[in-house]
Amino acid sequence: MGKTLVVLKGRIDTTNADQFQQDIAPLMEGEHPDIEIDCSEMSYTSSQGLRIFLLLQKSVNARGGKMVLRRMNPQVKEVFDITGFSNIITIL
Repeated sequence: MGKTLVVLKGRIDTTNADQFQQDIAPLMEGEHPDIEIDCSEMSYTSSQGLRIFLLLQKSVNARGGKMVLRRMNPQVKEVFDITGFSNIITIL
């Protein structure tokens, strides 16, 4: 299986977190996933968004894959840092 690129745009919050989870559900299948998430156009994430990132990371780890978040803007990166998610999820 090749690398899967996901490009996020805008906000992840209560209004669209369920849709985001549905959209990434296919990434929680298959062996040895290699997922790269481009966050350059993501402007915000709520705790619900963080929960979904954590679910995806746990799923990837359980299947022997890897997940990387790239090009995160400083404001969003700060949320990941403050909550400790930067220690769980690889951010480049």
